[in-house]
Amino acid sequence: MWSAVQSLAPWFPLVARIAIFLVYTWFGLVKLTGLSGATPLAEELTRQTIGMEYFGLAFTLLAVIECIIGLLFVIPSTVRVAVVLMLGHLAVVCSPLVLVPHAAWIAPLVPNLEGQYIIKNVLLLALALGISTASWPSARRGAHALTRPAAGPGPDPDRTVPAGVVSDDKVSGTVRR
Repeated sequence: MWSAVQSLAPWFPLVARIAIFLVYTWFGLVKLTGLSGATPLAEELTRQTIGMEYFGLAFTLLAVIECIIGLLFVIPSTVRVAVVLMLGHLAVVCSPLVLVPHAAWIAPLVPNLEGQYIIKNVLLLALALGISTASWPSARRGAHALTRPAAGPGPDPDRTVPAGVVSDDKVSGTVRR
């Protein structure tokens, strides 16, 4: 069974990039058509922050950015740019949890449907970070390319350090690369 799972590993970046493309582009296009179920929540956030006179521009900009993020994820060389844009996007779309809590929570730690919709964004972030790390050259060399045995004698010969670090001295706190 494990070998079957391992045989799928090379497909992860492609499938994950396509999944993020579909979600971000789809949601962005739905916003652009004016049919988004997130519109009332976005209106409430806008009312509480920048003012309703900016809602149309802000909501359209958010939709366009979502489409751009989706498109950037399908181009492997632009994934890191997409992740940076995604972090900014997530800061905005997750802000109702704090800025308009009455629109996202039923009770402390009990989200309503909109709150659940927002919280699921942690999955998109985790997927994006997985894609980003899978695209690192060291990750392509093998399953253990991100860690290797520490160089030199030490208190725990089985400990590992990130690839590229020659050793780390726990006593002095220095790290050599």
